[in-house]
Amino acid sequence: MGHHHHHHHTGHMNKRNLKVAMAIIGSWMFIQFIGGLWTGSLALLADAVHMFNDFSNLLISLVAIILAAKAATRKRTFGNHRYEVLAALLNSVALLIISVFIIREAIDRFMAPQEVMGGAMIVIAFIGLIANIGAMLALMRGDVKDNLNMRGAYLHVLSDALGSVAAIVAGVIIYFTGWYIADPILSIIIAIMIFLTAISLLKETIHVLLEGTPTNIHLEEVENALLQIEGVINIHDLHVWTITSGINSLTAHLIIEPSYSEKHHDILLQANDYIRTKLHIEHSTIQIEKEDLREQEHPSI
Repeated sequence: MGHHHHHHHTGHMNKRNLKVAMAIIGSWMFIQFIGGLWTGSLALLADAVHMFNDFSNLLISLVAIILAAKAATRKRTFGNHRYEVLAALLNSVALLIISVFIIREAIDRFMAPQEVMGGAMIVIAFIGLIANIGAMLALMRGDVKDNLNMRGAYLHVLSDALGSVAAIVAGVIIYFTGWYIADPILSIIIAIMIFLTAISLLKETIHVLLEGTPTNIHLEEVENALLQIEGVINIHDLHVWTITSGINSLTAHLIIEPSYSEKHHDILLQANDYIRTKLHIEHSTIQIEKEDLREQEHPSI
């Protein structure tokens, strides 16, 4: 239960940090959009659209945390934790779409460069950067490192901050040289960076949804450790998967020497102790067998 309590605590903290980030992003998004229309800068408009997307995705992340906190039911025995993983999936796909949209718009501007107000662009982008840094600091107080949902939200704001930096650099170049191509060039560089972070998040999220083994757990090591338990002669159907960031599950069938039948409870306790203390997995199911029952359990697999 300790792990679930910890998850609930971080969930509460993440919720509060998301609300702060949403307040900051929401107010500056509006200013940047007006500024983008006024100065004619694609970098600013792209940033405002991106900020709106940030706001939407922070909202998705917040809703996911609220839904994930609901208790398990008979229909959803693992609870609603996967909503957070689905939010991360939505976030990563949204980031990919944004990056493609920015690149397409930038290519159009290469063909027909448009006049941009460099000075005003610098000021508005700088304010946007401060807003993004504020939102990033708010989110970093939460579980950005280990929670896919929170990382998705953080990556949105980070890519937005990079967009503001690009707009500042482009504004400086335009202001001093009048080289308007700087706007779409920097927009493309930022779009590529957004695309790469989105691909990384998408791969991790799909891995969780496909019940992949958590990256910090090596099945060979787990198998060897369980075989070290006195009386265990073989293992089959060892599965470790992630329900949501920070909550893993494990199932395994241990085959024991028939002469250890009386000690099967001790073997079970040792296995559970290893899983809980070394792997930090609170939810595990171990089946003890005196012979390999694979054929009877699932002959078709």
